[in-house]
Amino acid sequence: MNDVFGPDGLIARFHPNYEYRPGQVEMAEAVRDTLTDGGIALIEAGTGTGKTLAYLIPALAAGRRVIVATATKNLQEQLHKKDIPFLQEIIPRKFKATCMKGRSNYVCLHKLKRADQSPILQGLEDIDYFDEVRRWAARSETGDRAELTDLPEELSFWKEIDARAESCIGQKCPEFDDCFITRMRREAIDSDVVIVNHHLFFADLALRGGDYGAVLPDYSTIIFDEAHELEDVAASYFGASVSNYRINDLIQDASKLVVTEPDTAGDLTKSLARLAQRSDTFWLSFRGDTNQRGGNPQDARYTLGENYFARQDREGDYTPTAAGEAYMALSAALDRVIAALGVIKDPPPDLDNILRRAETLKFELEFIVTGEDASFVYWCEKRGRGIFVHATPIDVSGILAERLFSNVQSAVLTSATMTAGGSFDFIRGRLGINEARGLIVESHFDFENQAVLYLPARMPDPRSRDFLDASVEEIVQILEATRGRAFVLFTSVASMRQTYDRVRDLIDYPIFIQGQGSKTGLLERFRKTEGAVLFATSSFWQGVDVQGEALSCVIISKLPFAVPTDPVVAARQKYIDDQGGNSFFEYSVPEAVITLKQGLGRLIRSTTDRGVLSILDPRIKTKSYGTMFLKSFPPCRVTRNLEEAAAIFDL
Repeated sequence: MNDVFGPDGLIARFHPNYEYRPGQVEMAEAVRDTLTDGGIALIEAGTGTGKTLAYLIPALAAGRRVIVATATKNLQEQLHKKDIPFLQEIIPRKFKATCMKGRSNYVCLHKLKRADQSPILQGLEDIDYFDEVRRWAARSETGDRAELTDLPEELSFWKEIDARAESCIGQKCPEFDDCFITRMRREAIDSDVVIVNHHLFFADLALRGGDYGAVLPDYSTIIFDEAHELEDVAASYFGASVSNYRINDLIQDASKLVVTEPDTAGDLTKSLARLAQRSDTFWLSFRGDTNQRGGNPQDARYTLGENYFARQDREGDYTPTAAGEAYMALSAALDRVIAALGVIKDPPPDLDNILRRAETLKFELEFIVTGEDASFVYWCEKRGRGIFVHATPIDVSGILAERLFSNVQSAVLTSATMTAGGSFDFIRGRLGINEARGLIVESHFDFENQAVLYLPARMPDPRSRDFLDASVEEIVQILEATRGRAFVLFTSVASMRQTYDRVRDLIDYPIFIQGQGSKTGLLERFRKTEGAVLFATSSFWQGVDVQGEALSCVIISKLPFAVPTDPVVAARQKYIDDQGGNSFFEYSVPEAVITLKQGLGRLIRSTTDRGVLSILDPRIKTKSYGTMFLKSFPPCRVTRNLEEAAAIFDL
């Protein structure tokens, strides 16, 4: 590894921005040892370590296929389009790498041809877009919509022509051999490194051993980047989820089946109409639920109450509530659709897939509604016009230990934020890892001279009425001292909006707020606007990279404890307490520490960056658990004097 990463090594000779980083060598050696000897490694690599090359090069030297799973498609793109081509140029041995994304990112050639005969376009503008997509699909090597850089991010008809699994007819498809998914899988089987994202990895893991087969090629070695996100992603794939969108898609696709017998076609049409009606009634029972429970109408997530779908009479028998009756009517309507599909003669190629989808919907809906498995939390989520009901496993540690870690030879988990108070215990426990090597690689950046942590001297408790007034005053003073150039990060949308409404009239700097545009668009405007200030919540706490003076200050309003009313969070906390643990210190605090480290990690992104980190929440100094937060930060100066903090820019 020193021959590759050392001062006179391979990378130094070819990389234009090479910097020797002892931590990068240390990490690369740990990855190499894990891939050679087997087992699991947990590696926290501080910002600026150069961790992607530190795990890619040992992966290439492993001599077997390695899966690299990242958190986002953007990081996938960086690995596939930037890091891998660089290594292919400088490494003497030839190797092959494939990037695999979720199926909805690829165009389906079968659907594209069929779209000529079916009305999927909503306006004249779509006709031009569709023609461009058709021409592109004929010449593309990958079918990945990321290549359509000149078209809008949201194409109204893309869902009608993408390669999502629900509508795939597999080997029955006349385009199977030319299919972009088929090509991608063949390339992956022949590759040394297969780059995926967490969602695709766990979608594949949940399928393995089931009736419908795996997506990824077989593997014995896995590297997870941004591994602090694994628990939530894994939980979403080992549960069940049903939505009004999913039922509508089933109805839409089933209605397109070509059925030659008039009576059978008529029965199918009637059964689909009944399903649409019963579905509308069922989902309507959720719309007023937060008000019925005395909650905030704006709440997007809430737990489905016990016996929400049934009530017990005096004899101890269960009789359905109105919502229960709506569910039973929906279930019966699904049965009728399944029966109508089952008697179609000379079935078209799409039939088996649609029948399986209907049966799966019925099973998952029953599992969620009955809520009988105590190891799951059952909850509802509202997003725009979508209503989703979920069953999510409360603790995935056992699932991951059995389904993942016991079945691989080597696993490396890395992130800039994996420890709390210098310990990996939290993430080990959450992910079911009993034994692992642990390595903390300090950041390559000089935080002592590049950053200062400003903790205001007098701030009220964040739960008091005075906190908003005090935080507005403090934010204004900080922004004046840093001349804008700041992220102001919040733990809730309500808090962000309240503070934004007050601050925007008190400062002269350009001010943006999350929701004014796409995340990418907002970041671009922020970078290009001198002295800009961005108010944002959770999606800007991580995965955001703004180098240079444009971002010279990060202000954290409150310590980012997870919302205790969130159904999944509440269920996890209750589970720990019921097992005799202390959920606050075992779950809430370490999880908040990792989130806070992510937020603060937005500030220093290069060796020339300088800036002020500020946490307005006084509990970091007044509560005993505050020491765990402070111990987890990079070593930088701490001050309670704003002028002293602002002096960082004079150095």
